[in-house]
Amino acid sequence: MLNINISTPTSTMEQLKIRFKNRRLVLNLTQAGLSKRSGVSLGSLKRFEYSGHISLESLLKLSLVLECLDDFGNIAEHKEKPIGSLDEIIQAKVKSIKKRGSIK
Repeated sequence: MLNINISTPTSTMEQLKIRFKNRRLVLNLTQAGLSKRSGVSLGSLKRFEYSGHISLESLLKLSLVLECLDDFGNIAEHKEKPIGSLDEIIQAKVKSIKKRGSIK
């Protein structure tokens, strides 16, 4: 059977809220304890664990306490695709990362 995994913002939020709650429980922290240690309000933490909605700053604060802040270092990192031919090497040297976007 063909298994298709399509990530959406909603499915990613769902996965994150489950992972963060599980990580909190593995570290034997209550919601109140994690809230106090991270500086994230208890209401924000409860909302996150229920709905997946949270500010980026609060998510990063929770990540620091839950010892997974380094995982965010790879987000939106440019991934080089493997070069297969000499022509691709020449083209890769010509191309550079743009400093600005363009309207299309």
